[in-house]
Amino acid sequence: VQLQASGGGLVQPGDSLRLSCQASGDTTNVVYMGWFRQAPGDERTFVSIISWSEGHTWYADSVKGRFTISRDKANNTIYLQMNNLKLEDTAVYFCGADSATRALWTTMTYGMDVWGKGTQVTVSS
Repeated sequence: VQLQASGGGLVQPGDSLRLSCQASGDTTNVVYMGWFRQAPGDERTFVSIISWSEGHTWYADSVKGRFTISRDKANNTIYLQMNNLKLEDTAVYFCGADSATRALWTTMTYGMDVWGKGTQVTVSS
C-alpha cells in the first residue's frame, strides 16, 4: 500500500486545517489507518487512528475534542479535521496504515506498518 498525504499549511492559533491521506495499491490487509506527528527534536507520536472496516476512532488526549478523523472507503481516503489549532500542534504529520498484526496499543506507541510522506502543519501567530 502507498499513502499520499496532503493539506498541511501555515495557520494562526484557533484556525482549522483538514489533512487528507489517500491509499493506493493493495489495501486488502489494511485494518487501521491513522495520523502521527513529529515536532522538531521529538519522536513521532500518535495523534489519531481509525479502524477501516467499522470506523472506530481513537485520539491522543492532547487532540480530543479538537481533531476528528474520518474515512471515505469509496476513495480509500482518511481525513483529519483539525480545529482550534494550537502552537503546540506544529509538527510534520504522517499518515500511516497498519495490518493489525500487533495489539493496537503497540501500534499507538511504536507506529504503523506503512508510512506516507509527511505534511507540515505550522501554527504561528
